[in-house]
Amino acid sequence: MASDGEVMNKQVILKHFVDGAPKESDMLVKTSSISLKVESGSKAIVVKNLYLSCDSYPLEGFGVAKVVDSGHPKFKEGDLVWGIVGWEEYSVIKNPESLFKIHHTDVPLSYYTGILGMQGITAWAGFYKVAAPKKGENVYVSAASGAVGQLVGQFAKLMGCYVVGSAGSKEKFNI
Repeated sequence: MASDGEVMNKQVILKHFVDGAPKESDMLVKTSSISLKVESGSKAIVVKNLYLSCDSYPLEGFGVAKVVDSGHPKFKEGDLVWGIVGWEEYSVIKNPESLFKIHHTDVPLSYYTGILGMQGITAWAGFYKVAAPKKGENVYVSAASGAVGQLVGQFAKLMGCYVVGSAGSKEKFNI
C-alpha cells in the first residue's frame, strides 16, 4: 500500500540481462510505490506518462508526459513534455534538461512520439536539410518500413519525387 504522497506505479522491466532482441518472456510487469514529490533541493521532476513509443531499444523510449512535481526552474506542475521516459505509469526524471516542453497542443499529443518526435525530426532534417531533393527527382529510401524511413518516403511523395524503398527480411539479417 502506498503512503501519503505516493502512488502505485506499474512498470515493465527486464527480468535479466538480454543479449540481443528482448522477447516477451524476458519482461516482467512490476508494481511498486513511487513518490509524487521530488526531494527538497533536487532538480528532478516527476511525470505521469501519457503516451509511450515502442522503439527498437528496450524499456525506455520517447514518451509524452505531464509534470506532476518539479524541482527544476524550467518545468512546473501541469507542463506537458516529451523525451525519454521509462515504460511505466510515472517516471522520475533526474536530468530533465533532455526533455522538451510541448507548446503546441492543437494536435494530438501522441504525435510527439512519431511525426513530431525523434522519428519525425530525424526524417525531416535528413530529407529536407541533408538530401534536399527537388520535385521530380528519384529518391531511394533504405529501411523504408522503419519509423524514419516511412516518413522520408511520405515527404518525398508529397514533394512530387519518384520514390523507391527497400526493407530487410529475416533471410537478409539471418534472424
